[in-house]
Amino acid sequence: MKEIERYDVNEDWAHSGIVRAGNFYFLNYCVRDTNGTVEQQVNGAFDVMEERLALVGLTLENVVQMNCLFKNIWDIPAMEKAVKERFNGKYPARKSIQTEFADPNNLLFQVDAVAYSAK
Repeated sequence: MKEIERYDVNEDWAHSGIVRAGNFYFLNYCVRDTNGTVEQQVNGAFDVMEERLALVGLTLENVVQMNCLFKNIWDIPAMEKAVKERFNGKYPARKSIQTEFADPNNLLFQVDAVAYSAK
């Protein structure tokens, strides 16, 4: 196996936004627009995911698994709508979880993912 590669490293938070291990890419803490509606936060999180994937030449179609975290699990339809609009029918396996976020006021959605590339 090739050496593990880390991208989008945040020293303050002590994490990498995307990590390559072999042909798999692990993305975490995709969040944006935390003052927006759940729809804005879902799309913002997918924007972050797209930006990180672009760092390694991948797209949302390379995503094979997602863990979707919601403040309110009943917001799943907002995420499903965005997935239908953005993943071009290449839907990943996914799990949706309701959680209490560390930001109790505004954070409504966060997503982690695993992507795959044959290259």
